[in-house]
Amino acid sequence: MDTSLQLESRTSSADNLTILYVLFTSTLAVSRTTAALAAESSYTSEHHHAFTAAGRACIQEGHCTNVLSILLDDKNQELVRCMGWTLLPPLIQLLLKKEDKNLPQWLAVFTHLLETCGPKELLIGLLEQLEQSGPHATAESLHLLLKPLQKVLLRLGSRKASSLGMTLSSVLDQLAKLPLPLTEEQEDSEESSLCRCCMELLDFVRPFFQEARQSLSSETGRSCGLEGELRAELLKFCMKTLSHLLLEVHLRDPDELTVSPLRTFATEILDGLTAVGEHLHTLVFLPVLKRKQVPGFLEEEVRYPKASLAVVAHLVFVHHLAADSFPSVFSPVFCLRCNMEHVFLLLSSAEDPKLQKGLELYEKSLVLLEDSSLPADLLQIKTFLTVPQNMVKIMTLCPRHDLRTKGLKVFQLSIDKFDTEAKYRLFQYMLSSSNHSGVEGYVIKNIRTQIHVALQPGNGNVWFEGVHLLPLLRKVFSLPEGPETDLLQYLDRLMEALNLLRFLVIRDKVTENQTGVWTELYKIEDSFLKPLRVGLNMSRAHYEQELRGCTERRRSKEEPVLSVSVSSEKLPQMTADSQIQALHSALHTFDMMESVLARIEELTELRGDL
Repeated sequence: MDTSLQLESRTSSADNLTILYVLFTSTLAVSRTTAALAAESSYTSEHHHAFTAAGRACIQEGHCTNVLSILLDDKNQELVRCMGWTLLPPLIQLLLKKEDKNLPQWLAVFTHLLETCGPKELLIGLLEQLEQSGPHATAESLHLLLKPLQKVLLRLGSRKASSLGMTLSSVLDQLAKLPLPLTEEQEDSEESSLCRCCMELLDFVRPFFQEARQSLSSETGRSCGLEGELRAELLKFCMKTLSHLLLEVHLRDPDELTVSPLRTFATEILDGLTAVGEHLHTLVFLPVLKRKQVPGFLEEEVRYPKASLAVVAHLVFVHHLAADSFPSVFSPVFCLRCNMEHVFLLLSSAEDPKLQKGLELYEKSLVLLEDSSLPADLLQIKTFLTVPQNMVKIMTLCPRHDLRTKGLKVFQLSIDKFDTEAKYRLFQYMLSSSNHSGVEGYVIKNIRTQIHVALQPGNGNVWFEGVHLLPLLRKVFSLPEGPETDLLQYLDRLMEALNLLRFLVIRDKVTENQTGVWTELYKIEDSFLKPLRVGLNMSRAHYEQELRGCTERRRSKEEPVLSVSVSSEKLPQMTADSQIQALHSALHTFDMMESVLARIEELTELRGDL
């Protein structure tokens, strides 16, 4: 026996097949003489090493018929059961290449190993090969190994939960390496590796979901710890799929793509959640409902990751998946209240897929509501104030134009859904917290719209006229730094404030004074109009002086001295022509601002004389 084992280290590769025959004969003799011992204890590490080296060499040399006949021999099955799994690495690599003319025979070898070897050892060997696959072989590895992995796991019987969890986690890690389909054509094409693998993953996990569903339908299954472990692992798989893969992909509606593999995949994952005993409406509303105590193996943070719950809400409300299993008894206001937690989470990210899903979920939650139906009490809930802050960041900082545009659209939609008191309080908050001239200008424009509505006959309200309106107007008609305010930086806010004041003095008669602007006018003049006039004069004088200097330097052909800094980094110096153009643009802006200011001064003098 020792002599035959030592042959492997000093023979040429052509003798490996002989060694394999000798090894089977000698180890079979050993196992027969030690029948009282367990089969695994009959083979030493030397047996394993010799078998592995000789068997792998035979596979690499292409002796498929001989290897197959040896492995199929009834006398060798005990040895194959104990050691055959070590032949997986070269065998799987050969099958992935698909170049060998004897591929059917090698597939037969692979199939026999799957049916004969110990399931635990096979699982380890298969997962090692899956995890070691190169970036370009990931999809093919999944295609080849998912069915074998399923077969091995089913052989484990009732004690497969932890092994299933390990396998699913590994598979999802491999899926994350595949490129996402970015266009409708890419998803519709059979060449999309991710879509194909998702469909194969559904086939892989289906029998385990069926087992979990069956266990829930029986009282014994509900109380069985092993079945509970299986459901826990499947729940982890669903949650990881939601928070990783489905959070990243863009699902297309049926009118865009009739048959969408990713949409089918998402639908099946939601169905999987119900198979393990979860209710979709409970998951969506979980952040605001009383935390349910779940006996089992997972802490709540692991069992219900917030990102996963947000994706469930997005799939249900935006794509209407699993709509039949979602009760329709909940009011739109309650649905919005719950979804705001998910919207806040998604919009707090800097990643485009999350921002897009957050905006879509917010929009779909809002369109279910009637205009002016949300009460001001909702603003006492944190997310109803933090989400507008997130919207400001998207509208002002997001590099994608389509998301900035979408953000503005949804922001306006949210304003429209609040009642008058809620609009008033939201405007107050936004003017105090946004710290962005463009956003403040947009809010002021909305204030003017609400005042216009309030001044219509029969539409009066206490929030946008009279004593309640005055505190809001004081926030609008103010200069952040007095006469020294950078007028160009605050241009949007200042122009909308001037337009609002012009509207008020034209629309609200002195004798009626519905808005209270005429009572407040002297304060507005002192805190806003006069400092603005001084600031305009100072800014104009400064820019005119700069313009004269630039013009003189251009004539004398001197080097430009004006530089611009962004985020503490100096940009390349501007040319003289660019400087002059920028200065002319600034002076034109001051002219526009001064014309509106002059018109307001003219109107107030005329009305004041009446």
